[in-house]
Order: sequence, then structure tokens, then C-alpha cells
Amino acid sequence: MNASLLEKKIRGVRDKCSGRISVLIEMDNLRIELDSKNVFLSASLIKIPILIAGFRQAEQKKWDLTEVIRVPKEEKVGGSGVLATFSDPVQVTVQDLMTLMITVSDNTATNVLIDLIGLEAIQTCIKELGLQSTQLNRKLMDLESKAKGIENLASASDMVSCLKAVHRESFLSHGSSQAILSIMAKQQFTHKLPAYADSEKVNVYNKTGELDKAEHDCMIITYGEKTAYAAVLTDHLEHNEMGRQAIRQIGKYVYDWLIS
Repeated sequence: MNASLLEKKIRGVRDKCSGRISVLIEMDNLRIELDSKNVFLSASLIKIPILIAGFRQAEQKKWDLTEVIRVPKEEKVGGSGVLATFSDPVQVTVQDLMTLMITVSDNTATNVLIDLIGLEAIQTCIKELGLQSTQLNRKLMDLESKAKGIENLASASDMVSCLKAVHRESFLSHGSSQAILSIMAKQQFTHKLPAYADSEKVNVYNKTGELDKAEHDCMIITYGEKTAYAAVLTDHLEHNEMGRQAIRQIGKYVYDWLIS
């Protein structure tokens, strides 16, 4: 499959999707961009810049990754994750909070980290990463702020910028960058972009997000010396499965191209 055919296939997926879809794929000298700067509600993709900001503060010795944080019952929120399932307060390390935030998309862990890192510090990190559309404006599951129209935002272009900053070690130290990749490699939700990837052949690091009638995913996928960065964001879907199918198909095309 040549580059023009790959882009044609991805555009075909976009044209069949009922809702809005934004795509950015970068591999070697190949760049496929379909409305990649369009702004979407971030859903759990916002957890990637939070993770980067957290490791940055750890590098600055503002706290230690092994520091134990107490998570009281009143801090627990619904949605995805496991911390909210415990009836009693729990104690976990900062490293554990970061891992839970990514691997099982734990919303409680995310909110605790927002408090620990600081909303303003995360917003500063987002700016210093050069992200154009991404905004963290509230905690997750903050329904009162949501009712006021306060939302967290992201774009496919910004998510690829985050992935590249981590993988290319251009923003954090080698140790921090590798720690982030190690966390992302343990991702439990691999049913979208990496769905058709053979884990025996490639390494995948991804983070999903979803809301009602919106599905997102972004990933780094490596095969030998070859690397692809991909982000697909969708919304206004007739039903969520349509978005998942579109993202899975695009992921398959990226995988097939990478290993060819």
C-alpha cells in the first residue's frame, strides 16, 4: 500500500462516519491530516498532559513518585477506574495514581493528581508543550462545572504533539519519558486504534477517551526502527460503536502500513 492509497483509505473511513472525525498520522516522512486542529471535548485524553505535568514536577523535586497519598471517601468520583469501588479511604503512591489514571483511566486518581500538581501548573505545562487547543478547565466528573459549560478540550494535533514529546524525549528526561511509556504500555483499553495490531510484532502505547456519542484514541506504535504516531477524535456520532469501528479501521491501516 503506497502513501496515497493509505490516505485514500483513511479518507474513506472518515466519509462513512456519521459524525465529526479528526485524524493525524505521522510516520517517517508521511503525514496524513484530516481536520487535525479541530477542537473536541477531550474526555480522558486530557490525562496525557496531566501525566506529563506530573513527571515534570517529579523531576523538579516538588514531590517524590513514591510519596504515599491518602484518598478519602469524599474525593472518589464515578466513571471509569477502580479507586471509587473501595468504600474506605485508600493510600496509594503518586506512581500508582499515575498508572491508574492511564491504564484503567481512573477518574478519582486523575482528580487527586490535579490537586497534587495544581491546575495552574498543568495549564502552564500545556502551554510549554506548545499545545494549541488543549485545555484543562475542571476536574473530571465535575457536573456542576459541566452544567456551566466549563469543559476540557483537546485536538488530534495536540495529542500527537504530546506523544512525540514523550517518545522523542524532547520535553522530559530520558528516565521520565521511559517511565511514561512503561505506564502507557500497560494500557488495558486496546479495543480501538491497536485492536488489530499483533502484540508479538509491535509495541503499542495508547490512551483512549469516550463520552456519549464521542470516541477518541491516540497511540504510539513501533515496529523495529519504525514509529507511527496517530490520533483520532470523533463526536456527534449516531452511536458510539460507529466511532469505535472507524477508529479500529484507521488503526488497522496504520498497522498494515507500518509492518509492510
